[in-house]
Amino acid sequence: MSKVDFLLHLPIAHRGLHKGLSAPENTLVAFQKAVDGHFPIELDCHMIKSGEVVVFHDDSFMRMCGIDKEVANCTLTEVRELFIKRTRERIPLLSEVLAAINGKVPILIELKCDQPTGKLEQAVLNILKGYKGKYAFQSFSPLTLRWLKKHAPEAPRGLLASDFKNDKTIARIPRIALKNLWLFPIAKPDFISYNFRALPNKRVEKLRNQGIPVLGWTIRKVSESREALKYCDNVICEEIL
Repeated sequence: MSKVDFLLHLPIAHRGLHKGLSAPENTLVAFQKAVDGHFPIELDCHMIKSGEVVVFHDDSFMRMCGIDKEVANCTLTEVRELFIKRTRERIPLLSEVLAAINGKVPILIELKCDQPTGKLEQAVLNILKGYKGKYAFQSFSPLTLRWLKKHAPEAPRGLLASDFKNDKTIARIPRIALKNLWLFPIAKPDFISYNFRALPNKRVEKLRNQGIPVLGWTIRKVSESREALKYCDNVICEEIL
């Protein structure tokens, strides 16, 4: 039995079980819908300027709130004034999300590392103290995973990756390194979370054959799920659960 078996049995709800304006992504209503459906939940964490940890995906509030502000540069007072798109849903704190989920389904926590390594990670661990539910971490940063291996060795850790072919901000050599998991020995993850559209990948296949579980993201069609499961042990889905 692997450390991440609890993430392999049912499809994982990407940013909660969200759908349009009725249940926007990474909101308490989307997480409650996932709990009601008994689906594990994937969510994203940022640290804001005043030190709190919020559950939100983007670096900026523009896409979800229509406000051109960086998440890391806002205080809790500023965040509390924002609504998600044209709804009355607000951006929740991680502590509020944990209280709502209350261990009813597993949680996959993506750490968005806007701060020096260790700052967000320690804040999240502090919030998780005493939490009785099952959870795992994932990050694109191998330094974050290495930090977590030292400070929270019991918590499963996953390395996020893709081919990054559409990301023009990453130079060719770093892009190849990220695609082929060259930093895997630094991160030493318990699982890989890979963009299914960049699969198959020989390096991912080799690690999977060595017993490293692979999650495929982000699946939006049943046909995509069937294709992803040829190369993955489970899928992270939205819009089809």
